[in-house]
Amino acid sequence: MMKPEASVYSHFTKCFRSTCYSSKPVSHKSSNSEKDSDDAVTTPLDRSDTAVSVRRKPGGWKAMPYILGNDTLERLATFGLLANFMVYLTREVHLDQVSASNVIYIWYGVTNFAPLLGAFVSDAYFGRFRTIAFGSFSLLLGLATLTMTAWLPELHPPPCSGNQQKLGQCLPPTKAQLGFLILGLGFVSVGTGGIRPCSIPFGVDQFDPNTDEGKKGIKSFFNWYYATFTVVLLITSTLVVYIQDKVSWSLGFGIPTVLMCGSIVLLFVGARIYVHAKPQGSMFTSIAQVLVAAHKKRQIKLPDDKVIDGSKLYDPPVKDLLIQKLPPTNQIRFLNKAAIILENDLKPDGCPVNKWRLCSVQQVEDLKCVIKTMPIWASAIVSFTAMTQQGTFTVSQALKLNRHLGQKFEIPAGSLVVISLLTIGIFLPVYDRLLVPALRKVTKDEGGITVLQRIGIGCIFSVLAMLVAGFIEKERRDMANLHPHEPVSFMWLAPQLILMGLCEAFSVIGLLEFFNREFPDHIRSVGNALLSCSFAGSSYLSSVLVTVVHRVTGTHSKPDWLTNDINAGRLDLFYFLLAGIGFLNFFYFLFCAQRYKYKGTVQKEDDNNPYVTVELGSTTTT
Repeated sequence: MMKPEASVYSHFTKCFRSTCYSSKPVSHKSSNSEKDSDDAVTTPLDRSDTAVSVRRKPGGWKAMPYILGNDTLERLATFGLLANFMVYLTREVHLDQVSASNVIYIWYGVTNFAPLLGAFVSDAYFGRFRTIAFGSFSLLLGLATLTMTAWLPELHPPPCSGNQQKLGQCLPPTKAQLGFLILGLGFVSVGTGGIRPCSIPFGVDQFDPNTDEGKKGIKSFFNWYYATFTVVLLITSTLVVYIQDKVSWSLGFGIPTVLMCGSIVLLFVGARIYVHAKPQGSMFTSIAQVLVAAHKKRQIKLPDDKVIDGSKLYDPPVKDLLIQKLPPTNQIRFLNKAAIILENDLKPDGCPVNKWRLCSVQQVEDLKCVIKTMPIWASAIVSFTAMTQQGTFTVSQALKLNRHLGQKFEIPAGSLVVISLLTIGIFLPVYDRLLVPALRKVTKDEGGITVLQRIGIGCIFSVLAMLVAGFIEKERRDMANLHPHEPVSFMWLAPQLILMGLCEAFSVIGLLEFFNREFPDHIRSVGNALLSCSFAGSSYLSSVLVTVVHRVTGTHSKPDWLTNDINAGRLDLFYFLLAGIGFLNFFYFLFCAQRYKYKGTVQKEDDNNPYVTVELGSTTTT
């Protein structure tokens, strides 16, 4: 058992008056008795004697046109590329269906893992604005490279007729042509790695989270952020995809390139309005310090009653007054050992002798926040496999359908995804303005339902989307084989695309809010990057499933489920397989969600009305 000497506590007290922290000990008290002025942000951590304020003017909604404009055009560029890229790879680059889908899955996976690195660089070194700026230029370079692959004859295989493609007589791309294509995709991945993890946290930075107006702004920002760029994609991706499919691939790739130039201009025009959060250093160093310190003190026995004695913990105030102070908790209790003060752990001025032996409560709780979210993050990987199919096999289905509107106009196969986008664009404003207020009256929850409930509903829609897709594909395949010259209408795909849109509206936005809410402020970009990593994981999972199914299901007498001619394959069984995996994943999510405890915060102090608000699970104890 540890027995800290009185002198240790004396040194510990000195720490808050030393040059290391230059402030007094923190008290876990808060109050709402004072209102901040419009141009001031009061830190959520106030001292026992005086409240410390940081004067700033949040950009608020004034900064949103520039931030949303940059991010929306970035999404337009990458989404416009992905929406019809399956057609480009099969028709223009002459790859077979399985190879083309794997290229998309792998590239999409890299593109969605890249934000994790971008978030680390942003939070540790360069800040969000500089990272977004760098990413924008890299994305522009990637789009220009891909435009050249379609524009210059030397960078793609010679043209090939439809009959030649069916007979497998088209020349494949050379190594140089394929390498140049991959180079362009690499630049796009680097660009999205810089933009995506930072755009939402950068937007959240523009609001003051300590005022009611700021809280409402942040809450509404998540919904309107997604609705805005979805509607824009709905309008523009149809035009871009049509140009790619019917006019020119070089022009179809060139338009997103020009729009990306406009996004860079928008980003820098608003530079004077933005609020810039300073980078806080490497989170991975802090994580390693907590793990090492907890291991070194592994022999310490924690109290059986699980009551935390705050006087024995190293709990200095945070250095950045804009970062929320986290209270000590009993979750993942082993890590608390890293913050326990033993004799000779502190210098005479009250600072740690060895940061790899003594860590602050804030460092410990930061790590706990990251660890707690991992099971929820893992469940999203399986849930997102439904949305991943929109860019691959849904397009393959669309190519077999009657996509004519009238006698002359034919909808490009890659444009059918707008049904999903239209669902999101219509549903989100209705949800934000009608359903949330109505649910709020019943549940008393500020968001109508909790973020975990929202994610869970998204999991249900993911399973339903794959089930419906399987039944529709079975009927479509039977009709195509019975009447090969009478393809059914493209509207057959509408039910599964609508369900995919609802899945995205609940799951993606729920996870956006979940990560931005549950991750510590100074590593929020990393939390936001995990959403992209979920898509990356779903892409790799899809790639593995496609490869395994392709190799296992085929025999000498019959083709595999995912053969190039889907009328001869069994794509419906593949969809049912995804539905079964998603069904099991839903119960895994329920298991994790029921045991999840939301993070708490130390709020403002008022000596006349002291209390601490700590949110655990779905309830708030005051």
